[in-house]
Amino acid sequence: MALNVGIIGCGNISSIYIENSSRFPEFDVIACADLDYTKAEETAAKYGIKYVFTVEEMMASPDIDIVLNLTIPQAHATVALKAIEHNKHVYSEKPLAISFEDGRRVVETALLNNVIVGSAPDTFLGGSIQLAGKIIEEGTIGKPIGATAFMMSRGPESWHPNPEFFYHEGGGPMFDMGPYYLTALVSLIGPVSRIAGSARITFPERLITSPNKYGEKITVQVPTHVSGILDFVNGATATITTSFDVSAANTPFIEIYGEYGTISLPDPNQFNLPLLLKLHGEEEWKEIKPDGEAYDNLRGIGLADMAKAIVSRVKPRANGDLALHVLEIMHGIHRSSETGMHYKMESTCERPSLLIKENNQ
Repeated sequence: MALNVGIIGCGNISSIYIENSSRFPEFDVIACADLDYTKAEETAAKYGIKYVFTVEEMMASPDIDIVLNLTIPQAHATVALKAIEHNKHVYSEKPLAISFEDGRRVVETALLNNVIVGSAPDTFLGGSIQLAGKIIEEGTIGKPIGATAFMMSRGPESWHPNPEFFYHEGGGPMFDMGPYYLTALVSLIGPVSRIAGSARITFPERLITSPNKYGEKITVQVPTHVSGILDFVNGATATITTSFDVSAANTPFIEIYGEYGTISLPDPNQFNLPLLLKLHGEEEWKEIKPDGEAYDNLRGIGLADMAKAIVSRVKPRANGDLALHVLEIMHGIHRSSETGMHYKMESTCERPSLLIKENNQ
């Protein structure tokens, strides 16, 4: 049984969801909407989508089972709450919301209305992170001791057509890219209990060099170099740094350190790249490839898993509790930097079950 999906927000990210929808029999994209109605019309014409709605029409339509919320981060909570109030399930792009309070309101309101909330990123359901989870669960590297994660770049103003929002409230490297790294860490190690953070604005003004707005300047409103230390409930610790201020780096994306070995993971914003494994006493790293085609962009797999979970009446893997926990971690890192004190987590979540096990059954 395929559930009907309506997209709100026809920006850059919508194309990959629509293009990939044919790969997932669990859902059908039948409608789209955007504040710019012309943009919704163009998207529908390009991809053969049946209905073009206003946002209000999308919410009211009895044909829509799931609202796919692809609006800008500042609108995620507002759109999600409106969908929930219309008794629709909702799957949002990351982050779940800008503030932890709004994210919690989304999750709690969904529970009260008996609908399901899901959220990107779903890259942790790709082959790389699923394979790492299988290696950990099999005990190959022993219990996780710690981890490191690095997202180091010079920022998106050289390539993104509208990069301003990356430097305004709800933006910055942690809120933009942190969800990929933190969701991977939580899915592999478990929930976080305590955080220490440090953050700074290195360049108060950024020059846009992408063609669309070449030469315009952005006043930076959020930290652009952010580091955190995470204490996990199971005793492991991790460090994470995300930056829009770095010209070059030679750091790993993510490494998981266990009692007997180390897993070095590829970019967590990708789905199916090889990982490296080195056990204690071995001289060489071993490359292990997940099943499937390398660089295969499976974006939408989280939405498909959610649609299947709704029909089966089980909890989806890319669920609201996980997204809320990741949102609070990001909030906690910034809050710790502001206060100079540890931040103690309020939320928690379960580690999502491995999709790789289900597929192998």
